[in-house]
Formats: sequence, structure tokens, C-alpha cells
Amino acid sequence: MTSKPSHLPERLAYLADLNAARYITEGLLTGKEDVPAIALNKVAEPLPGDAFRGTLQPVRDLVDDALHEFGEGKPTAADAWLAPRLHATLRLTRREASDRGLWNYLALGVAPDYVVWRHTTEPRKGEPPRVAATRFRGAPYTQAFARLWWAAELFRNGPDYGPVEVACTHQDVLNTALRLAVIDHRPTARALIGLIERGTVRTGREINALVQAVNASAATLMYDVLAPDVERDGRPSSEWIAAAEWAMAVPRRTLPIGPDEEKAPEESVTALVEHFAELFAGAPVRGKKAEGEEAE
Repeated sequence: MTSKPSHLPERLAYLADLNAARYITEGLLTGKEDVPAIALNKVAEPLPGDAFRGTLQPVRDLVDDALHEFGEGKPTAADAWLAPRLHATLRLTRREASDRGLWNYLALGVAPDYVVWRHTTEPRKGEPPRVAATRFRGAPYTQAFARLWWAAELFRNGPDYGPVEVACTHQDVLNTALRLAVIDHRPTARALIGLIERGTVRTGREINALVQAVNASAATLMYDVLAPDVERDGRPSSEWIAAAEWAMAVPRRTLPIGPDEEKAPEESVTALVEHFAELFAGAPVRGKKAEGEEAE
């Protein structure tokens, strides 16, 4: 199994896509090889400045704790624990988080062992278990660490990471909703999680049906008009990022606290919960018997 890197520098870094591709080998994808850490760091670009939030060790410590806590269990269970804590540890702006180079480096230079453990799939006939290359270098909704950070950013409710735990407990939320631009509307994201919290949707197929219905409806109905959000104020996020210089390590047993932003308006969330419940009632769910249809 792929091991923890033998060389970990003091600071995080950026690793360009082309350089990252050189280290995503068949041996790595099948968990049989380690990443040559020293060679990789020679082509990586350390984060500029000396801000504490660019320090590598807190992120590696977080990964080590996730492996200790969930290493003997189901790998998917780690997502709900790690996502809010990764977000609160890195404290990035959205612009910074949009740079794929950072996520490439986290996956290859900081925690390739975690990526292999978390994302190795069941073997197919005649093939060994393997990780998809996109878990190391890929889109924000598939890359191993980018998907967790963005899930935390889009599903948190101001400083409250509770909805993030719910979202990341259900892989179908990560695999479908995270791809949609409509999730950037906070009352929409909050309403989707609200339907899961109250048990209206329970299974992966139901979540997929709901997400598809919500996205299709967004083509004709402007959710930001039906359910307006408060005007976003960038100051709480900037202050929270600046506070990383003296903040303690994120708690392991309780949820961290995010930026002190105003939460999504409850009246807007309630309006969308009711609207989405109606959409879901008429949405086709794969494998679900229609009303009055006899079971086989």
C-alpha cells in the first residue's frame, strides 16, 4: 500500500497539472508504489509568504487523525469528519481554492496514502483494485481533497458546519449536487440538506432524483428571486482567514466554527424546502414503484 511521503517540507505548495501527471503512475493508482517525495518537491512551488495557514504539518496531522479514526472502517465515513476540518484548517479564499495546483500537491505531496486508502475501488474482473487518476488530479467535484473543501464551503450555513456533515454522509450529494452551479445559492444548498434532515429523501436514488429535479426547475425558475439570500459580506471571511495566524488546531471531537457570516434566511430556506418537496413528489426515482403498481 502506498505510504506517507518520506519527505515533508515546512510549507504547502502548488504542483502544476503537467508536473502532477508525471507522478500519477500505474503503480501509484494500484497502491503498489510511493510518490518520490524529494523529486516531486523539486518541481513544486511553495506557497508564497510565511502565513501560518500555508504550513504543511497541520494538514498532514489532520490526515493522520482521519486514518487513525476511520482506517479500520468504511473509507467513505471519513468524508463527513474531514471536510469541515480541512476547510477550517486551510482557510482559503474561493479564488485560492480554485487553483488546482494546491489540490494536486495535497494529493501527491502531502497525503497520497490517504487518497489511495479512501478512493481505491473494488476490483473488476481480471484487474487489481485501483484509484481513478482524477482523485489525484481532477475537477473540484472529483479530486480527493478539493471535493471536500468545496462541499464544506458550499453547504456550510455561515459558521455552522452541521449541514456539511449531513451532505458528506451521503455520497450521492457529493457525486451529483456538487457538480451543479445552482448549489452556489445558499438557500438552495440549505434546502436540499433540509429535505435529507427531515427524512423526505433517504436513499441515494432519491437524492439523485431530487437533485435532478431541482436542477431542471432552475432552468425556468430563478431561485434567488423566489428565495433571496442576504447580500454577501466578505469581511467575516477575510477576518476568519486572517485569524488563522493565532487560531488553535481544529477540534477533533466537535465541529470547528467557520466564518462569522450571516446564515441563509430561514424564510428563504423554508420556501425552497416546500418547493423542492413538491418537485420530489413528482420526480421519477429509479427502481421505485409507481403508486398503485404491484411489486414483483
